[in-house]
Amino acid sequence: MGSGKVREAARTASGQLRARARSGYSRVRVGFWQSLQITAAAVGAYYIAEKVLGHTGPLFAATAAIVSLGYGNASAHLRRILEVSIGCTLGIVIGDVLMYFLGRGLAQAALVLLVSILLARFLDNGNIFTTQMGLQAVLIVLLPASVDGPFARSLDAVVGGLCALVIMALVPSDPRREPVRALRRLTQEFATVLREAGSAIGDYDAAEAWHALSRARQTHPLVASLEGALRMGRENARLTLTRRATRADIERYGRIVDGLDNAVRNTRVLTRRIANTIDTVQLRPAAVTALHRALNELADAVDLIGLSLTADTAEARRSFRRRARKSLTRTAGTLDPQAMDVRTYQGEALVMLIRPLTVDLLVATGMTHAEASRVLVTIRQELTEAMGTVDPDDDPREGL
Repeated sequence: MGSGKVREAARTASGQLRARARSGYSRVRVGFWQSLQITAAAVGAYYIAEKVLGHTGPLFAATAAIVSLGYGNASAHLRRILEVSIGCTLGIVIGDVLMYFLGRGLAQAALVLLVSILLARFLDNGNIFTTQMGLQAVLIVLLPASVDGPFARSLDAVVGGLCALVIMALVPSDPRREPVRALRRLTQEFATVLREAGSAIGDYDAAEAWHALSRARQTHPLVASLEGALRMGRENARLTLTRRATRADIERYGRIVDGLDNAVRNTRVLTRRIANTIDTVQLRPAAVTALHRALNELADAVDLIGLSLTADTAEARRSFRRRARKSLTRTAGTLDPQAMDVRTYQGEALVMLIRPLTVDLLVATGMTHAEASRVLVTIRQELTEAMGTVDPDDDPREGL
């Protein structure tokens, strides 16, 4: 028994070690190029401060460059560089100024640290900014005085921050990477929501519909993350010199986000209405089948929109986008309550909610709203039979 537990523990430990090794190798592989950039920025900043400015041992130049570039989420790269660069510089300047007037010592270091932190909180709410200002200021007071003059270290920090910005501008990360990843996560989750909604109407199961609604509501953080990634992508595209051709892609992603955001909002309303419809009225089998098919077709189109962002070649991306548009156009041509054998107000309400959802997805493929609206089939006849009543508590605004 004891030896068996030992072997099991050894296997578990071995598996964990292999997993950590794979994870570590993956991080090294992904971060190798950025590591080269950090090294180049640090060595370049040190060289400029030492050889060009004539400073002795300009460690703060290399430090500012390393911390400014660092590792992290590419969407926050520009903000981090600016926060660290400005925080380092201001912290060193404050330390130099207060040291010049107050001298050195533990009490002076405490005063410098307090002033730096309070000033940092006044200027910006970023944690990195506050940390860098306080750290650099207190180091200036505690370390021996620079032989190059009272403000040499301030200049070194400026050099380090500028080198980091130059490296980012000349050898940038692709501004499209984070928006594409965020969009792909959203399209995958959104397609799942639509399939669950289709399954709910197909099985005529209100519990499934409520589950789909819950899942649809949980897409809000994905949309917020995507909007943040787009903002940073636009900033990075404006700053970088070699990636200006990507600005058109970033703007196209923005139009896709607008369409998907509206579609997600409409889906939240739709899934709630599906649940209420199932609870209050029995739709005809043909209507159930038609609604189930329409929602699954929309889910397939959302998957194609996602693939149009991540395919390896531009031609493949265009092909997926065309296929998504063609599929949505075909679905839009079927969204007529009479053609779908819908004969209740509740069923008609579902169709009328799917129609704008389809328009939003067509907009996400690159069509204008007017073009997408014209694709919808014209409704030929109003509902003539009312089997049951709509739940008066079914407020379509709830859940947005």
